[in-house]
Formats: sequence, structure tokens, C-alpha cells
Amino acid sequence: MQFSPENLPDDIPSLKGMVISFSRENQRFCEENRHLSESQHRYEMENKLLREQVLLMKAKLFGRKSEKLSPEEESEQQLLFDEPAEELENDPDSEQAGAEQTIEVPAHTRKKAGRKPLPENLPRVIMEHDLKEEEKVCACGCTMERIGEEISEQLEVIPAKMRVIRHVRYKYACRCCEGVEDDGPTVKIAPAPEQIIPKSMATPSLLAYIFTAKFVDALPFYRQEKIFARIGVELSRTSMCTWAMKAAERCGPVLDMLHAEIRSGPLINADETTVQVLDEPGRPSTSTSYMWVFRGGPPGKPGLIYHYHPSRASEVAETFLAGYRGYVQTDGYQGYNFLQGLEGVEHVGCWAHARRKFVEVVQARGKKGKAGSADVALQYIQKIYRIEHEAKGRGLNGEELSRERERTSKPVLEEFKAWLDKKVLQTPPKGLLGKAIAYTLGQWDRLVRYVDSPYLTPDNNLAENAIRPFVVGRKNWLFSGNAQGARASAALYSLIETAKANGLEPYSYLRYLFERLPHAHAEDEYRALLPQYLSPADLVAAQQKQKTLDPE
Repeated sequence: MQFSPENLPDDIPSLKGMVISFSRENQRFCEENRHLSESQHRYEMENKLLREQVLLMKAKLFGRKSEKLSPEEESEQQLLFDEPAEELENDPDSEQAGAEQTIEVPAHTRKKAGRKPLPENLPRVIMEHDLKEEEKVCACGCTMERIGEEISEQLEVIPAKMRVIRHVRYKYACRCCEGVEDDGPTVKIAPAPEQIIPKSMATPSLLAYIFTAKFVDALPFYRQEKIFARIGVELSRTSMCTWAMKAAERCGPVLDMLHAEIRSGPLINADETTVQVLDEPGRPSTSTSYMWVFRGGPPGKPGLIYHYHPSRASEVAETFLAGYRGYVQTDGYQGYNFLQGLEGVEHVGCWAHARRKFVEVVQARGKKGKAGSADVALQYIQKIYRIEHEAKGRGLNGEELSRERERTSKPVLEEFKAWLDKKVLQTPPKGLLGKAIAYTLGQWDRLVRYVDSPYLTPDNNLAENAIRPFVVGRKNWLFSGNAQGARASAALYSLIETAKANGLEPYSYLRYLFERLPHAHAEDEYRALLPQYLSPADLVAAQQKQKTLDPE
């Protein structure tokens, strides 16, 4: 019923009833409006989160892979970081707070790099180029004299040469008598040389060549099979797989020594990545397994152990670290939380992972987005790394580095923590920025622990860099055929990456190891074969000695 001033009732009870009715209807409309407003806000937040995820996925798919910020982004962050804090908090719920800045990047010149000289250790073949005799006569009729020379060098490659080592073992027998077995053997023969794989046609140099190609150059066995076929050698991938497994098994005592060396240092870095194993008992071929890496050892003698396991459960790391005393540095994966209650172990976090969370916020907002709170956080983290870089440049270590961190790093960390504590109360927890702040605060005690010891660094990049060669190889060979093959890969990666970490050339080290391993029997002999106790000069000397013994 429509009401107007002309048809309103005159009696008070009717008017009261109308007021009550209108009041109830208005209350219902207000309630509906509140629900609609809440729904709209919820949908807007969901849309914002979904938009963030889409932009982040697009950035990861099509954007640059490096997390290093461009000079323009760093300059924009610095301008934002220099603003008063209250101006940064104008819109506490926005991840794009802050005014848009226009910056000028000064031009610069770069000196053109010249050609690097070719290595002096390579053999030189001299090719002389002279004028013809008639060209050495001057226009005046006199004979010209040589006054100098111009020298240029080119690099030539000689494809890999294959040769067959034929072992001839001479037999001896007595022609004066037929011999009696009880008195000794009737026929004597020179003993066969000890090999890392008995009765195999593979020499140490061939094994080192094949394993370096796969585990350093990421060249799968099936491609090597084709390469060998092109030079007329039939060498199946099956044979190469078998050799890898047998060689890895033979290296067991050396790997045990390497394991002990890693646990003897003050710090172990740990990380893990996925690997697919096709033929694994009780599991489908599409199952995901894991390759763990542990890096440690005494200062100056780093060692790496790769460990294959079907599981990513904490028990894997717990078994490896059983009885260890010292620092363990990892990322924020929850499987490492057991370290908190492990006696004698201090758990150290990774600033690179915390930084990555804020980088994702920057990536998700796109190039057109304005700088905001994530950029402030990145500036704090950049300060932390700048202090470390400058300390390294000054050659600080030991107590000097500890004092420098106490003087410069701790105030930055305390200021950053205060900023995070304030910002977490103003930021939606489900957004990328909220998650980045929550992650950093949740890891805070581990993140700041690096200042406690000069042996520690702010991040776990030592382990992440050790994982990278495996990831590059995995992109090429894709999977392991069985669990034994995965364990063999882990063993050979351990030896190769430890050699690289100690400045040794992988092929030379593997050949050195495979030539001497059959003659090692005691612990000291196995330990002497570890890369930590060898130098490049040792490998060069061994190669020179081998050349003098090689038959022409």
C-alpha cells in the first residue's frame, strides 16, 4: 500500500503501527545491505588474490628467471625506502602503496674487451709464412731484410681419439718336467692388472670420460651411444649404465670417508629436489622421489653428498644427521623442523628464500604496478647482503666478521623486525605480501642466527648451487631407470661436485680416482683419494707420469 500525506491515518495507534512496520522493513534492508557489502568485499579480495596468482604465474612462465632486480627497479626501491615511514603506510591494505617515481639512469661507457689469450699449457704447432724469394726484392733492386714478425694464434680441436689397450700376459712352463701340482703350479702367468671393474673392457679414462659427459655436461647415455657410433665404436647405453652402477659401488669406501668428512665441519647445508625413478618396487613409475644434498666439511675443504630416497620425509635428513653437532642451514621446508629439538644442533634459515617471497609480490604486480611495501622489505634485505659483500671485500673473517655483524647487521635486522611486526597487523594474511611477511616472521629466529658464527652466511645458496647441476642434468636425461641407477647417480654426483668445489677438473679427478682405487685397501688410502686432499698439481703430475708409461 502506497502512503502519502493526504491518505495518512489520523489516529495515533495506526500511525505507530506504520512506524513499526517501516522500522522493521528498514532493518531488514540494512541487514541485506550488510550481507551484500560483506559478499562484495569477500569477492573483491578473492578476485585480488586470484589476480595476484595469475600475474605471478605469467611472470614465472614468460618473465625473466633471474630474481636480481634491474637497475631501474633498485633505484625505484631506494627512492621509496628513503621516504618517511608514515608516507609508506597511507594505504595499509594495499600492496602498491607509494607514489609513482620517475628516475633518470645516467649513461655510461664501457671499454671494449679484447680477445683473451689462449691457455699457455696447450701445445703449439708453429706454421711459418714467408714471402717468395722474388717478393723479397725491393723496387730499387736491393734485397729486403727481415725486420720482425707478426704472430697470431688460432685454436684447433682434435676430435676424441679412441685406442685399444691390448694386455698380453705371458705364460711359463717347465720343459724339463711335467711338474707336480703339490710342488706348486705347473704353469705360471703374469697377473692381470687390477681394474676398478674387473673383467671389463672399460679403462679408467673411458669411465671418467663417460661419467663426465653425463654428470657434468648433462649428456645422457643414449646420446653418447650415438656419438661413439659415429666414430665406429659400438658402446651401448646398457653397458654404460652397468658401468656407472659398478663404479659407484666400488667407490663406496671413498664415499664413506666423504660422509665422515662432511660431518666433521661446523656447518652442513641441506636441500632436496625431485627425481623420477621408473622401476621402483611397490611404486608406480610416475611417483616422485627425491635427491637430497648435504654440503659440509672443515673450512677450506668442502664436501658434498647426494643421497637418493623415495621420500621427502624428515626421517631422511634425521638419519643422515644423527649424532652431528653443529649448525645446519636449510630453507623453510617443514621437514627440517625436527632440527629445533635436536641436541647440539643449531638450525639456521635462508634469507634467499625469504627474499624470494617478496620478489614474487613485485613480479605479481607487473611492470605497471607502483612500488610498495614489498620493495621496502627488499631494501632491508639488500642492506643485509651489502654488509656481507663489503665485509668480504675487506677480507674480514673470524672475530673481525663477528664484530662487524654485531655493529652493522644487527641494527638493520632489528629495524626490519620492527617494521614487519607493524606491517603484519595492517596486511591481509592471504595475499602474497601477507604470506611473505608471515613466512619471514615465522622463520625469524633461524634467519638472524647467521650473525652468531663467522662460518655462517645469510642464505643456503651453497646447497642450492649444489642442487643446480643435478637439475640441469635431469632436464636432459629426465629420469633414472631404477633405484640402483639413482643411487649410482647420487654417488657419482657426490664425487664430481666435491672435486669441483675443491678446484679440481672432474675428468682428471675421476681418472685419477679410478686408476688408484683398485690398489687402496686401508682407510688412510681411501681418504687420500678424496678431492679435499688433492690439488690440481697432483692431477697434472699423475697425467704426466701416465704419459711416460703409455706405450707408443
